[in-house]
Amino acid sequence: MTSGLAQPAGAAEPPAPAPRWGVGDALAGYAAGFVLQAFTLSAWVAATGHTKGLGVVAASLAGLWTGLAGAAVLASRRKGSGRLAADFGFRVEPRDVPVGVAVGTLCQFVMVPVLYVPLRLADPRLGRQLSRPAKDLFDSVHGLGFVLLAVLIAVGAPLVEELFFRGLLQRSLERRLGPGWAVGLSAVLFGLAHAEVLQLLALVAFGVVLGVLAQRAGRLGPAIVAHVAFDAATVIVLAASH
Repeated sequence: MTSGLAQPAGAAEPPAPAPRWGVGDALAGYAAGFVLQAFTLSAWVAATGHTKGLGVVAASLAGLWTGLAGAAVLASRRKGSGRLAADFGFRVEPRDVPVGVAVGTLCQFVMVPVLYVPLRLADPRLGRQLSRPAKDLFDSVHGLGFVLLAVLIAVGAPLVEELFFRGLLQRSLERRLGPGWAVGLSAVLFGLAHAEVLQLLALVAFGVVLGVLAQRAGRLGPAIVAHVAFDAATVIVLAASH
């Protein structure tokens, strides 16, 4: 005796239900990240009196990443499949590595310098100003602190930021506005999240590249690897001059 719910032989599987997460979840996570960042940073400074160093960076990122990653995890569990790979394409495949490394390296050493050629011609001091935030950050740590900061910047940041910006945010925007607007708007919010005025052009442009990689692949792997390569290149250059 067969159940009345049995599928006929050869019948297609029913389509997966559409996710219920969307732009509201992403914007809430974006706002929560900044609020939590301000709280954790001010709490660290009040408790230690330190305004520079690894502790300050870790405290700041802990709040920001809790909001961003927390929004994606909650959206997936409460309104999606419960699996980040299924909902946001949060996975890396072997073929993503060479593509991501090549794109991230080219963006760091070719795209960014080219973007700033007109501004460098107008102000020869711009080169030092562009690298100043990263240099000041790594100059404040030494030894094991340098290694831990490098891991946060070159590994932690790409994982969390790609999960949120190209995962939850871009996919939410794409369902509502289409791929072009989704890539562009997520790139702008990605750039603004870093709170660096002079570096905003490069960050938005890199965000567009990451968005296109994620959109074309249908997963975050190429964007994650490219982001790691981009940030790791900065760390290596700073380490060489540290």
